[in-house]
Amino acid sequence: MKMSMGRVGRHLLGLAVAGLTLATGGAAFAETELGQPAPWEWHLQGSASPVMDNIVWFHNFLSVLIILITLFVLALLVIVVMKFNAKANPVPSRTTHNTLIEVVWTLVPVLILVGIAVPSFRLLFLELDVPKADLTVKATGKQWYWSYAYPDNGKFEFDSLLAQDKQPRLLGVDNEMVVPVNKVIRVQVTGADVIHAFALPAFGVKIDAIPGRLNETWFKATKTGMFYGQCSELCGKDHAFMPIAIRVVNDQEFASWVESAKKKFASGGTSTFASAAGPTQ
Repeated sequence: MKMSMGRVGRHLLGLAVAGLTLATGGAAFAETELGQPAPWEWHLQGSASPVMDNIVWFHNFLSVLIILITLFVLALLVIVVMKFNAKANPVPSRTTHNTLIEVVWTLVPVLILVGIAVPSFRLLFLELDVPKADLTVKATGKQWYWSYAYPDNGKFEFDSLLAQDKQPRLLGVDNEMVVPVNKVIRVQVTGADVIHAFALPAFGVKIDAIPGRLNETWFKATKTGMFYGQCSELCGKDHAFMPIAIRVVNDQEFASWVESAKKKFASGGTSTFASAAGPTQ
């Protein structure tokens, strides 16, 4: 059955519109479950930091670009199959070289790669260049929980372990990291035993926690609320039970929390053993 070039074009246009809708529509759906994963989630989590805003933009840009390239190649294949088969074109062309085509198929991919490289390097610089911090928090990965220290606010430290009686499941903890909204938070990350990874999708943060090495990253939460992540480096049998929970509050609430935390954690009486977190396998 023959299909006219007009029908082929309409079908390809329909595929393009559907693809662009899928690529750019994820941000709207992501807002429904801010700060945590959602059932059947296929898109990125909703953004709550400038870095994640840029990651989402770059992801959508690449998705659109990939879809357009794929549809262009598909269109070329369809044209070749329909126009240059033995029945439609019994006398094949003897052309062996075409300078213009060779220049185009060399130059266009180079321009596409440059167009990808420029925003990707800008994003890497944004992630790695830590601005002047308003608050520093040290996160230490242990088997299998996190310890947080606040050297700028009295040098108290506490452990954050999985709480089985809290929701969302496998993400709730007994003691959350608490930070103020719209402030630059520098997170210094290390490991106490094996390699862990501090990852929080809504903030665009993911960095390894390596024993004997102090890595650092940053985020600036633009929304209040609870935000969840997990250790994303396979670190042992209870790797799946090592969540990260960050509560973002306003300045007044943060100041009040700091004062209460100084008293609560001054004696160092927090949990220090991973077995207290709950499930073991």
